[in-house]
Amino acid sequence: MVTAADSGTNRTSVWLASRPAAPARRRSEAPSGLDRERITCATVRLLDAEGLARFSMRRLAAGLGVTAMSLYWYVDTKHDLLELALDRALGELIPPQTGPAGSAPEGWPGRLRLLAFGYRRLLADHPWVAPLTAAYPNIGPHARAFDAALQRLLDATGLTDGARTGAHLAVSQFLHGCGGTVLGSTEGDFGLALDVLIAGIEAKAAARNGLPARGRA
Repeated sequence: MVTAADSGTNRTSVWLASRPAAPARRRSEAPSGLDRERITCATVRLLDAEGLARFSMRRLAAGLGVTAMSLYWYVDTKHDLLELALDRALGELIPPQTGPAGSAPEGWPGRLRLLAFGYRRLLADHPWVAPLTAAYPNIGPHARAFDAALQRLLDATGLTDGARTGAHLAVSQFLHGCGGTVLGSTEGDFGLALDVLIAGIEAKAAARNGLPARGRA
């Protein structure tokens, strides 16, 4: 099983590494019917079916009807492929629309609830996402899009500087931290914890603007 300890501290993320193009002769020798997209989708399916602990390049290749060595035409290591699968899964998230403050129902708290519950469902559907999130940097295109949506959502809180940074850290840690407990807690418990987090952000924003916190006289 891949953990933060064995993900390869000296390796370069697949999103930062540049793979030199193979010579034309070698490209012609590549297995037909394969490409990185198909391999990544197959990886997600295998991880869903058998879990991270049982994942191997040989099992993946067998499912695709090719040799394990064929996969290395498209990825350099198993870790690269797991990073690709992680970002592919994150692409299933549909961040709530984040227009100007107050333009969406319930404002930013409602959008944050939609985002958080969507992330919780993702972790429940793909239990292997949580350990990979801890093991690898989340810098793929879908991960960056998710964080950008969160940043736009936090724009609507009115927080700035250190308070804004703290709010972003609190939400990120809450979402990532729920990965290990998502299957052991109810949606109701998750919602209560989320309400506490939102209330804290609201109180911080109210104090910054010199307003009473919600629920106070």
